[in-house]
Amino acid sequence: MKTAVFPTARHGRVRRRTIRRRVSFLCLLLGLELLLFAAGLTVGWCSASVYHGSAVKQAGTTPGVDVSIRQAGQGSGGWELLLANGENPLPEGFGVPELTEVGNGFSVDSRIYPSLRQMLDDCRAQGLDPLICSAYRSREKQTELFERKVQEYLPGAADRQEAEEQAAAWVNRPGTSEHQTGMALDIVDRSYQLLDRKQEETAVQQWLLANCADYGFILRYPADKEAVTGVSYEPWHYRYVGTEAAREIMDGGLCLEEYLAG
Repeated sequence: MKTAVFPTARHGRVRRRTIRRRVSFLCLLLGLELLLFAAGLTVGWCSASVYHGSAVKQAGTTPGVDVSIRQAGQGSGGWELLLANGENPLPEGFGVPELTEVGNGFSVDSRIYPSLRQMLDDCRAQGLDPLICSAYRSREKQTELFERKVQEYLPGAADRQEAEEQAAAWVNRPGTSEHQTGMALDIVDRSYQLLDRKQEETAVQQWLLANCADYGFILRYPADKEAVTGVSYEPWHYRYVGTEAAREIMDGGLCLEEYLAG
């Protein structure tokens, strides 16, 4: 004869099993929450890394190039006063130590990035819309652009030399371009993106001309300095030289060549 199990005892054992199951389930949920929390921290950290990585992306230096030449600059002054023009070509194999992305696939020398960002942020705060359309260029890219311009002039030129001279007034020869230094960039008004003289009439250019020196930038190729710079007037081309030099250059109506000549 089997011993009868009273309902109260059976219910008690069922309740204990139910409690154990609930505890196990709660432990499982707690484990999953901890796992998701840890994953969230990891994703958040990676997202932050990606965000900052898009703003600060290091580019390797060119092998075999003396870094001291790149950092100290060439001629008078420090690295920010490096002169690049037809008479002062950059060293063969020149490369900036580190580049920072500024959007749309463009980069600048990392040392000028904070000043550039502040200038563009303050410009936008005035309700304007500046757009970077060119910045750092490698020697290879500059060679490509220069050759393209030469081909435009070649049909009407007496020979290639004449075509190159005409092209050089608009596109610097490889090794002589400011863009290769990483400290120069072209900025236009988003509402008017043509690279012509009318660019100077846009609200963005008028604001930049009035304020760029406060951030260490100058209009590199003024209209009345073509004979000195050897480059046609470009009301969109800005170059970083540091705030002290920028104010002296802009306030004094100079170009970089005249400032360095003393």
